[in-house]
Amino acid sequence: MLAQRTIKSLTRAVGVGVHSGRKVELTLRPAPPDTGVVFRRVDLPVPVDIPVNAMAVSDTRMASTISAGGDPGAPKVQTIEHLMSACAGLGLDNLFVDISAEEVPILDGSAASFVFLLQSAGIEVQKAPKRFIRVKKPVELREGEGTSLKWARLEPFDGYKLTFEIEFDHPAVNATGQRVEFDMGSGRYKRDIARARTFGFTKDVEMMRARGLGLGGSMDNVIVVDDYRVLNSDGLRYDDEFVKHKILDAIGDLHIAGKPMLAHYVAFKSGHALNNRLLRALLADESAYDIVTFQDESKAPAGLAALAPAW
Repeated sequence: MLAQRTIKSLTRAVGVGVHSGRKVELTLRPAPPDTGVVFRRVDLPVPVDIPVNAMAVSDTRMASTISAGGDPGAPKVQTIEHLMSACAGLGLDNLFVDISAEEVPILDGSAASFVFLLQSAGIEVQKAPKRFIRVKKPVELREGEGTSLKWARLEPFDGYKLTFEIEFDHPAVNATGQRVEFDMGSGRYKRDIARARTFGFTKDVEMMRARGLGLGGSMDNVIVVDDYRVLNSDGLRYDDEFVKHKILDAIGDLHIAGKPMLAHYVAFKSGHALNNRLLRALLADESAYDIVTFQDESKAPAGLAALAPAW
């Protein structure tokens, strides 16, 4: 049986929120089968649980934010996509996340620190079948036209693959790879995707900070780009780090569905908002997907039974 996974032991991290700039402590705990990922706001007078699912997403400006019942006025947790991406990359299904503020810490700006934390806690195989969302027919959303066109699509595929293309019309970004195709069954998430950091442009900083965003951003956790070049002294971690970070985000945004995907995700200039709308469109059409398990691991798509083993 291809089984669900959680972590073996409790693990903690302390950092700052990239948008709020506030210090936050994260405690990751094992969770029983069929729990999914559940955030718990432990800083509130009465702790509030916020289960991760597509309908819980209440804001997608610059990050994926979930709130209790999907209500924008309810307690929330911001910037969950990098942690969710790490969970997907390690094949984790169930996790409790205690958090002492309303934003997940940015750590180094990638998913690598979360991968390290989760693997250090150990991966526990559970006595319950892993459930996948298998896409049965294409679902596509398009937005804008001309130079503002962006789109995202989920189509049937025997496995889980993502293809992403960016177009920023910026000399520093144009000098790097613009398109990446990544197969989650390759077992190379940690090596090829997880270390890609979030990025921002100096021209946007004042506008973001006026909106209360980016207050915790620095060259320690963001690739900073001026009008011409990357300003970080250590440069890029990958030749195509910009587009790889967009794939990292998409993996996290899609894992918000609550189950891993069997699909090919293809996108052009997509972001958190379009990714969530795509998920909702898929789940709203019962003929577009089904939920499958694999009692015989050998019948699962290649690589998905051996996702990133624990150390």
